Amino acid sequence: MYLRHTRRRKDGKTHVYWQLVRSVRRGRQVVQQTVAQLGELDAEGRARAEALARSVAGRAWEHCQGQLFDRREPTGSVAVKLDRVRLERSRSFGAVWLGWLLWRALKLDEQCETLLASKRETVRWAEVVAILVIGRLCEPSSELHVAESWYRMTALEDLLGVSTEDIYDERLYRALDRLLPHKQAIEKHLVKRLGELFSLDYDLLLYDVTSTYFEGIADPAIAKRGYSRDHRPDCVQVNIALVVSREGMPLGYEIFSGNTTDVSTVQQVVESMEDRFGKVNRVWVMDRGMASAENIAWLNSTGRRYVIGTARAELGRFAKQIADKTDWRQIREDIEVKICPGPEGREIFLLCRSASRSEKEKAIHERFSKRIEEGLHSLGRRIEKSQTQLDRGVLERQIGRLLERNSRASARYSISLTEDKTNPAGVKLKWSTRPQWEDWARLTEGTYILRSNIHDWTDEQLWKTYIQLTEAEAAFRIQKSDLCIRPIWHHKQGRIKAHILICFLAYVLWKTLQQWQSRAGLGHSPRTILTELSRIHAADIVLPLDDGSKRELRLRCVVRPDREQELLLQRLGLSVPERLRPPPGTPNVVAT
Repeated sequence: MYLRHTRRRKDGKTHVYWQLVRSVRRGRQVVQQTVAQLGELDAEGRARAEALARSVAGRAWEHCQGQLFDRREPTGSVAVKLDRVRLERSRSFGAVWLGWLLWRALKLDEQCETLLASKRETVRWAEVVAILVIGRLCEPSSELHVAESWYRMTALEDLLGVSTEDIYDERLYRALDRLLPHKQAIEKHLVKRLGELFSLDYDLLLYDVTSTYFEGIADPAIAKRGYSRDHRPDCVQVNIALVVSREGMPLGYEIFSGNTTDVSTVQQVVESMEDRFGKVNRVWVMDRGMASAENIAWLNSTGRRYVIGTARAELGRFAKQIADKTDWRQIREDIEVKICPGPEGREIFLLCRSASRSEKEKAIHERFSKRIEEGLHSLGRRIEKSQTQLDRGVLERQIGRLLERNSRASARYSISLTEDKTNPAGVKLKWSTRPQWEDWARLTEGTYILRSNIHDWTDEQLWKTYIQLTEAEAAFRIQKSDLCIRPIWHHKQGRIKAHILICFLAYVLWKTLQQWQSRAGLGHSPRTILTELSRIHAADIVLPLDDGSKRELRLRCVVRPDREQELLLQRLGLSVPERLRPPPGTPNVVAT
């Protein structure tokens, strides 16, 4: 990532406009992709960014500037031995500092201190939890890696005042045990705090389920084999149901055993969220995996509003409406929709047709059809060339496996094995395509159905609401790729749930940073910001005094950001301090 600028003359003045750019490889070419338009970054822009930073960070900013960092002006001069000046204790500062600001901005330090208060521990549990969550945000890894390596290589010791000797794996594991019982209290706190920071509405809730797998042996009460979205059917797994707002800000989550089907989680998740946060007048948005006759009947009977995707099998009920080319309305460049009333008038169904999705499904059908036909041709040639009788059962199983691997186009073919006494193999392979399947595929490619019991919304509102479900899907991608929730290595059920809670809290920090940078015009990629700021280090400058003694002056300083980093910080309304205040009781001048 780097900065690029353009110069323009306007009204006799030269204006410099900055862009944050990164290089992206596309095939054999490397192209420059604009991450954010930074504008002129003038004094007015910097003032707006700082105001935004104060609204987000609040007291965390004041604490950061007033208590942690040393702003004292030099009161005199001393002679030092220049040939013996050295640099010690270099540690990564920028990313953990930003994570710590986010932690305090959400007032999680106060909340955890209240929930985990203990007078017996030398290190407060709230600080240990902060280390776990900030570590998951900045460099996702195991508790063992945090204790043995990561923590001592960062400046969190200076930010939190917890020495590296006090952070070891057993203390981190015990912090997980202490944190888990307070899951619901933390969720309620975060919903309130995020609503204050970003004026969020929780009237529309997006709900989806994913799975994450285990390595090693896990508690069989929760770790089960089931449908693996990670393509690891060989591993046991756990299912996570996540509820987020329309902006992707998390409301809460529930954990289910790995063999739980999506459709069976709806009632429990809806009721648990409403018990915690109230019913109000919410609209639930779910994908087609949650749709069943029982769930739809329950949602309607209890007066809950919903927008739910519908299984492709339901397309057959609307064959006439799909074939009818009238009443379709274009709401986007490649999207057209048609509203169809439900049979009892309680629901409405929205037929949606996407041109891009149609091309994609057509390509999928062609690819799978090609594989099936190649496999059938190969099998037919083998049967014809065989000089011995072949087992018909074996051939049928081979055909079954071929169709199973290419199920999206398997119904297109009619395949049979007939007896053939003229052939040494004893059988003959016959197959043909079904014209009715091809006609139906051409008619329905790119078509899907939504159902809802909301009658006062337009077709475009219904479609746009359902499309926002991608925010929940994006949340799972972030958890799995950027925060590394998988694989889970913990064995005990409590530790498994606590690991997921830590990842959830890290995701809250991630989304807070994403909202912050988005409103500051820095794109939507927190990982880019964290990676760039992680290059800002803190270090001790050791100055041996030239006064005849063996004393040394030790200054804990932060490396000055380069131009790109400085512009990022300006856009966020932040400034990196020059000096860090040593821990209480640590003298600046020490004898060697």
